[in-house]
Amino acid sequence: MEQIKALDQEVNTFVDYMFGPRDSRVRGWLLLDSYLPTFSLSLVYILSVWLGTKYMKNRPAFSLRGHLLVYNLGVTLLSLYMFIELVLSTWEAGYNLQCQNLDSAGDGDVRVAKVLWWYYFSKAIEFTDTIFFVLRKKNSQITFLHVYHHATMFNIWWCVMNWIPCGQSFFGPLLNSFIHILMYSYYGLSVIPSMHKYLWWKKYLTQAQLLQFLLTITHTLSAVVLPCGFPFGCLIFQSSYMTTLVILFINFYVKTYKKKSSKNDLKGTATTSEVKNGFHKECSTAFNGVFNKKEQ
Repeated sequence: MEQIKALDQEVNTFVDYMFGPRDSRVRGWLLLDSYLPTFSLSLVYILSVWLGTKYMKNRPAFSLRGHLLVYNLGVTLLSLYMFIELVLSTWEAGYNLQCQNLDSAGDGDVRVAKVLWWYYFSKAIEFTDTIFFVLRKKNSQITFLHVYHHATMFNIWWCVMNWIPCGQSFFGPLLNSFIHILMYSYYGLSVIPSMHKYLWWKKYLTQAQLLQFLLTITHTLSAVVLPCGFPFGCLIFQSSYMTTLVILFINFYVKTYKKKSSKNDLKGTATTSEVKNGFHKECSTAFNGVFNKKEQ
């Protein structure tokens, strides 16, 4: 126990040295005072994915239909709460859409920070996305993009909550919460076989995710061009990180839709006859960002 405490102190001393004094308004909030819990949960997540796929290799996949329905409903409702509360709190605090500093809104900034804490915590909840993939043996969906995005967001948002927990930080979560309302609603509906014929809009959901990243980059860089006191280094880091997501999502989009479209064109009329309600018979269901093939 003493060794863990010593390690925890060394880790926190190091991050404080790297980033400077933390925002005192979030001191004592759950999981924020120490980086060790966030890092440990991320490490457990990565190990669970790696070891879980090996464990499930020669075992039958789980269905988990009921669990998926409840999970996706829960995340949808949490996203809805965060979206509504971010709209209301930033509006009532008089936030400037183009650029907002960290301390000019008083209690309004604290209200925004409280919503953003839930956004940070939701990134730990979303680790469950990948665990479901592992248990259902949907290994084709456990891509580098998927694991990279989930593992990094939780850690990045620990830093955000400790140093820049309000102000300009609100915009990305606002957009992302709205996208997640649509996305997890889609995933929940995809669990119900009778709803598959209505889920023709998967392609547009991916386009909306890409648009979200581009809008966030634009919003972030606007505060670089016309600054308002928000930390410059944080703006550059966020823009750079979001750029990596844009590149990876474009790569995913091209592989998933453009190549599939070219392949279908080569098949001609024979392929057209196999299409029903907007989905090819081999791509009739979708879950968490990538088309599923036939249920194993």
